Amino acid sequence: MSTLTRARCRLRAHPFALDAAIATGVLVCMIAGSFVAPHSSDGVSWQLRTPDPLSLVLMTLGAAALVFRRRAPRTVLALAGAASVTESVTGDPRAPVVMCAVVALYTVASATDRPTTWRIGLLTMTVLTGTAMAVGPLPWYAQENLAIFAWTGIGATAGDAVRSRRAFVQAIRERAERAERTREEEARRRVAEERLRIARDLHDVVAHHIALVNVQAGVAAHVMDKRPDQAKEALAHVREASRSALGELRATVGLLRQSGDPAAPTEPAPGLDRLDELAGTFRSAGLRVEVARADQGTELPAAVDLAAYRIVQEALTNVQKHAGTEARAEISVVRVGPHIEITVLDDGSGDDHDPAPGGGHGLLGMRERVTALRGTLTTGPRYGGGFRVHAILPVKTRTSAAEDGHP
Repeated sequence: MSTLTRARCRLRAHPFALDAAIATGVLVCMIAGSFVAPHSSDGVSWQLRTPDPLSLVLMTLGAAALVFRRRAPRTVLALAGAASVTESVTGDPRAPVVMCAVVALYTVASATDRPTTWRIGLLTMTVLTGTAMAVGPLPWYAQENLAIFAWTGIGATAGDAVRSRRAFVQAIRERAERAERTREEEARRRVAEERLRIARDLHDVVAHHIALVNVQAGVAAHVMDKRPDQAKEALAHVREASRSALGELRATVGLLRQSGDPAAPTEPAPGLDRLDELAGTFRSAGLRVEVARADQGTELPAAVDLAAYRIVQEALTNVQKHAGTEARAEISVVRVGPHIEITVLDDGSGDDHDPAPGGGHGLLGMRERVTALRGTLTTGPRYGGGFRVHAILPVKTRTSAAEDGHP
């Protein structure tokens, strides 16, 4: 980074200091100019003179106002313009107080739109130049009066040019950012479409191999007693088909995994057999949890078992997050006919416990799991305080029922 670039960064980081430096520079230029008389009576073009004390006061006030030109540009312009008008009326037109008004007008023009710049610029030029021509001690055609008109016009034009350039650069930057976002969204869309296509291919391949395994297993079971050699051949086909299905599944899932995804788990998915362990985890975190089970050792399909565990886990997480540190949770797991019912209640003793019906992502995830298994989920506040999560899941899914020979 060059020295000039570093200096620009420092100045942008401290705009008030930059304005103070600009105001000081303008004040020095005005004071230096006030000691010079462009015309003299003896024919000398330039000579020193003693400035008027009131002009020095006006120059100081105008320069002090410039320190706040970014915070209140129109107010600063009004103050600088008033100082310039006062200078014209008091009869020392050569004192360059108008420099403050030029800088203030530049600031206003660079911070507003073009129509406003035109209105304020014309008003400023008209007031300052008209006052100098009408009530000033010099003739209306004096070069000092024309200089006021020219410098105010230059200030307004320069400020408008700077504003236009900033707007142009900002438009280019926004266009580039928009194009970059569009490219990223298009790339994500294409990746999502490709992942969906791969998932469909995976489904077709694995479904084919599983169907083959099912057929060969049925053949093996049919001829196991009478023709063991044919049963052994069918089991060999089952083994080969299952190996192929696992290979296809591993390869395709490897493509679907993102770079930051965790590695494949080496242990089975959790289920209700780990419910006491889950409750103990929340007890160690300070939540009072009670568990009651009346499922009589029901064996659940893997999908139902995992869904029941995740529902309890998410419900306890919501209790700990929203119900407060003094809350108490009750978990019940009951087998009712062909269904298993999971209920999680809390007393909502925390002051900040105010869950919204329908909930956030946690309740949405529960609902999706239950709906996928053709169950029902009911959530909502309890009478008297607290919250209730109640899920009804089928003990046998379509897959398990088909394996048992049920339609």
